[in-house]
Amino acid sequence: MSENELKKTPLNAVHREMGGKMVDFGGWDMPVQYKAGVIEEHLRCRNVAGLFDVSHMGEIWVEGPDAIAFVNRITTNDVTKLVDGQAHYSALPNADGGTVDDLLVYRFNGEKLLLVVNAGTTEKDWDWISGSADTLVRMSVASTRTDGDAQDLAGGTGDADKSVRTPKLRNASSDFCQIAIQGPEATAMLQTMTETDLSAIKYYHFTTGQVDGVDAIISRTGYTGEDGFEVYAAPEFAVQLWEKMLDAGRYGEDGGILPCGLAARNTLRLEAAMSLYGHELGDDISTYEAGLGWITKIDKDADFVGEDKLRAQKENGVSRKVVGFEMTEPGIGRDGYEVYVGDEKVGVVTSGSPAPFLKKNIGLAFLPPEFANVGQEIKIDIRGKHVSAVVVPTPFYKRQK
Repeated sequence: MSENELKKTPLNAVHREMGGKMVDFGGWDMPVQYKAGVIEEHLRCRNVAGLFDVSHMGEIWVEGPDAIAFVNRITTNDVTKLVDGQAHYSALPNADGGTVDDLLVYRFNGEKLLLVVNAGTTEKDWDWISGSADTLVRMSVASTRTDGDAQDLAGGTGDADKSVRTPKLRNASSDFCQIAIQGPEATAMLQTMTETDLSAIKYYHFTTGQVDGVDAIISRTGYTGEDGFEVYAAPEFAVQLWEKMLDAGRYGEDGGILPCGLAARNTLRLEAAMSLYGHELGDDISTYEAGLGWITKIDKDADFVGEDKLRAQKENGVSRKVVGFEMTEPGIGRDGYEVYVGDEKVGVVTSGSPAPFLKKNIGLAFLPPEFANVGQEIKIDIRGKHVSAVVVPTPFYKRQK
């Protein structure tokens, strides 16, 4: 593959055949929308079901006796609290308290974890995780020393919990396709394709089974604010599974399932106020700044990367935080637009767009804590004009259960 050639998922040809408008997304050739359009795709997912190709996401296996201890040292959430068949949302912090990436951690058993990371950061994440393994081993050797050299990675105490052996790490991203089926009718649609009892899979849990006769991981998470599943399988079965899911969802009939592109995926996650890496999270953005203190377990029984910086933020507060806003005048506060209170520039929009289901213009923005209160009136600089908005609670949308 040439340096400038875009990477393709196993469904690339199918997207083109279905009229997908293809764009460069972090080096991947991906559909931004299909013929129905972004609004209809968004609404269909909210009201019926949507189908998403997320095969570009990265998958990394961590295996061995110290798999849990290792991942607990490089992520913010507490991996020891997971049970077999459970997943959780977490982050890879760096030594400065920023975020290398956000990810899902799946526990298969006490010696086998799967990390699912963002597509555009997979190689960066792999380098960070594999490099952290070497660093943790060096720290293990140095854990009995009294100087600070052994404490650089986590800013911890140098206690015996640093004795972590290197697990077996494998970047298995090319071993999987991943298809997400989301929406209020997604469970019933997918159930027709598997003997696995989907109702028995709790939210943020998973199992292994067969879908349309294909060995798969069936996971109940999602990035839309709706209930639904992700199906991980070998890439050679991607087309079969995609087409069968469309059939199961009555694709082609009015009111049936629709394939959804990146644009609808973005508006859906924004209505649900879910973070997008590179917007609400980044190398210089901490989980506390992003409003993700709930996945930052400072007091877990293990030192972890960046713990000292994150602990300081928890104790002393942050200088900015992500808030939700709603436009109160006509206009859309887009990503990167400046935010004002009076004549003072106080922040920046991280994500913003129309919300098709809510029929409002919404967004997320960084604001100083003193302006981050619900009801705070702000102005968004839209092409030189200051347009009124107000800070509102998040998530903007919450599905009925």
